[in-house]
Amino acid sequence: MTTETTVGQSAAGPVGAVTDEQLIAMLVDRARDDGLKLTGEGGLLQQLTKRVLESALEGEITDHVGYDKHDPAGRGSGNTRNGSRTKTVLTDVGPVEVRVPRDAAGTFEPQIVRKRQRRLTGVDDMVLSLSAKGLTHGEIAAHLAEVYGAEVSRQTISTITDKVMDGMAEWQNRPLDRVYPVVFIDAVNVKIRDGQVANRPIYVVMAVTVDGNRDILGIWAGDGGEGAKHWLHVLTELKNRGVADVLMLVCDGLKGLPDAVATVWPRTIVQTCVVHLLRNSFRYAARQDWDKIAKALKPVYTAATEDAATERFLEFAETWGRKYPAIVKLWENAWAEFVPFLAFDVEIRKVICSTNAIESVNARIRKAVRARGHFPNEAAALKCVYMALMSLDPTGTVRRRWTMRWKAPLNAFQIAFEGRLTPANN
Repeated sequence: MTTETTVGQSAAGPVGAVTDEQLIAMLVDRARDDGLKLTGEGGLLQQLTKRVLESALEGEITDHVGYDKHDPAGRGSGNTRNGSRTKTVLTDVGPVEVRVPRDAAGTFEPQIVRKRQRRLTGVDDMVLSLSAKGLTHGEIAAHLAEVYGAEVSRQTISTITDKVMDGMAEWQNRPLDRVYPVVFIDAVNVKIRDGQVANRPIYVVMAVTVDGNRDILGIWAGDGGEGAKHWLHVLTELKNRGVADVLMLVCDGLKGLPDAVATVWPRTIVQTCVVHLLRNSFRYAARQDWDKIAKALKPVYTAATEDAATERFLEFAETWGRKYPAIVKLWENAWAEFVPFLAFDVEIRKVICSTNAIESVNARIRKAVRARGHFPNEAAALKCVYMALMSLDPTGTVRRRWTMRWKAPLNAFQIAFEGRLTPANN
């Protein structure tokens, strides 16, 4: 539906009704005729923003004092307008100078531009978005100066990003689903300066829900020496937030984790991440042999049964064991946690082995982490990782794609783990 807007007598023409589109066209034409830029300092967008903000503020004080400007009804009302003060606020179109009205009683509290507020919320959202994409505070400040002509200090940017910590605490403690078909646990190493710069792992726990969506359950910092006690704490925290059952938990040989899983969720199957197992294999091989090794290992993790996988692995060991004994030992050590998924339907295997499950999440985190170089403390590293996670899949494309492909795996999980998904569906 087209909205009609009435405009008064002007050089543009007589009194009449015009559409919003026509009104915008008139404003743009007038700006061009007057040599006014559409964007940038002093441009049409800044002027319109100024007028919209000031009109909104005028409406707020009218509601506050109870009468329109210059209305005789305000005489003797007990509170009157008392001029205005000028302040500059940073907006999405750059710095804008606005007049903020005041009242005689000093009780007026503007909402559109609050007292002591120097930035509109859109600017804060922009800073958070740029930070989540991996820009450093210095790069964000330079971007705002170059594009919007706004001088924003690194300390201000740090203050803006610090606001996410409250949201992070609430997110980290939110209630979770009762059951998850699959939970992935992976680590991203970050550099933290604690006396001296050292690598520290940030663990990301991601689940696939019964509806087929990916859900980050939480993030935890470690020191690299985590054992069963650490993982018991993490898993107990998840259980206390509502997770009563996990069908399969996929990880990369984290020390002490299988024992902790057995304590918290006794029926959960712990599965070594095949993607990580392959990647770790390549570390011991020359680059020119990567494709050959990948081709030789594929029959192992795609075998129909555990016995078939054992046969294929013995063939691999015979061919490559002399040149790369470390790869053979790597698979032998991980064999007990590698084979469980071979007993399940191919649809379940696809979920377990899919590089898309958590690799795309880690790629976004690594991008943000690399841009920072290193962090002054653990809290700063966790904040960076959290912001990167909150910026995942802004359009929902990945979520829709996962959901579309989920029906076949869901049926496979329902049959293989009969009765354990049903309470969540009810």
